[in-house]
This record gives sequence, C-alpha cells and structure tokens, in this order.
Amino acid sequence: MQRHRRNPLTTRNEIPSPVTTPAPPVGGAGGPPPADPLTTVALVEDSAMMRRNLERLLRRAPGLRCVSVCASAEEALEQLPRTRPDVVLMDINLPGLSGIECTARLKQLLPAMQVIMLTVYEDTTNIFNALKAGACGYLLKRALPAEILDAITTVNNGGAPMTSEIARKIVMTFQSPPADATETAHLTTRELEILELLSRGKVSKEIAESLAISYHTVRVHLKHIYEKLHVRSRSEAMVRFMADKGGGAPPR
Repeated sequence: MQRHRRNPLTTRNEIPSPVTTPAPPVGGAGGPPPADPLTTVALVEDSAMMRRNLERLLRRAPGLRCVSVCASAEEALEQLPRTRPDVVLMDINLPGLSGIECTARLKQLLPAMQVIMLTVYEDTTNIFNALKAGACGYLLKRALPAEILDAITTVNNGGAPMTSEIARKIVMTFQSPPADATETAHLTTRELEILELLSRGKVSKEIAESLAISYHTVRVHLKHIYEKLHVRSRSEAMVRFMADKGGGAPPR
C-alpha cells in the first residue's frame, strides 16, 4: 500500500528552530551596504501556523535570507518596497486584497522581483490570473519543503517552477479545442457578460451583485452556458471562452 508523504509545513509538528543566518555587515559610514550574497525572500501568508513554519524553513536554508514576513497583502505592499526581496512566496486567499492583486501591484513597483504563488487553489482561472499578474511560479501548499526551496532557486535562476499538476492543467488548457463559432454565437449578451466576469475570478455571488441580478438567475445563466458550450464545469467553460477570444490567460 502506498503511503502518503507527510508535509511538515501543514502540521503542528513544526520544523525545529533554526540557527539564524547572520546578516552581512553593513558598509562603512556614508557608503552603501555591500551586495547581499544570499537570495533574499519574503513571505506573504495569512495562516499563522503556515507562516511560522515557512519562516523557519527559509531561515534554516543555506543561501537564503528571509527579509519580510507579512500576514496580508496590505502589509506586503508597505514592507516589500523597503526590503526589496529577490523572491516572494505569495498566498492567494488573503484577507483584504487577494494575493493575485498584491502581485500585480508589487510587480509595478518592483518589476525585477520574482513571485511564486503558494496556494491551495488549482483551478485554471486562478492559475492564469496569477501568471498574468506577474507570478513566475505556482506551487500547491502540499509541496514538500525541499520542493519549495528548489522552486526559489529555480525562479531566481530564470525558471518558472510549477507543481506538476499545475503544469499539466496549463498544457491541457492550450490543447483544448476552441469553441465552434456557432456555439459562441448562440450565447446571449448576458451570458457573455457572466463569462467575462468569471474570467476575472468573480464567483456567482459577486457576479449577481455586479450585474444587479439574483444569485439564482446567475445559476440559471450558467446552466444555459454549459448546455450551449457542451461543457460540465466552470473551468471547461472558461477554457472555451478564452480559446474563442484568441487563447491565453483570462483578462484581469
């Protein structure tokens, strides 16, 4: 019988306390500090347990220096322009602004900064929105500590690390046949509006509020969309919609 791998980052048996890597000495009076020989990393995560375990992982890893630990997007937008990390591990589901919106804003301020999404979400909408916002990597939280550290090294060397399941979803999306012109031509203006909002990451309740219609009406429209596009889920509908618009990631 195959045994499931235990992930120490998501359990209460935390990683042992590390030996803190000393910060490099600051340059002489009046001069700039020397270039940091370590890869600087920031963490944006609202779960206290996950945040604590990831911070300990980063601080004990050779070649890395943890420079910021933030519990929200707002905190990250305040701290990271000052600490200027090389790499950021970013959760998506944060209180207030989402990790995707935070990534987009940070990339405007620090375009050279590399962002790796570290999340539980593996749907194509979140994947594409995160990548379009500027993320260079996408890992699921069930990734093992060694995989997270490898991803930091990879992204810092110009790569695009992704959990294997995520990479597979992206490949399948671009291999999916586009919707027939006759299928999309049968969609009503309202149905197209709902698909557009779905592509921006909106859920049914938010779509209902945006269009000033009831939640039940949104569900009825979605049912009709599935029937017309011959799909069974929102992800499949989004793939057809994106392909018909010319392919690529959903608009933000």
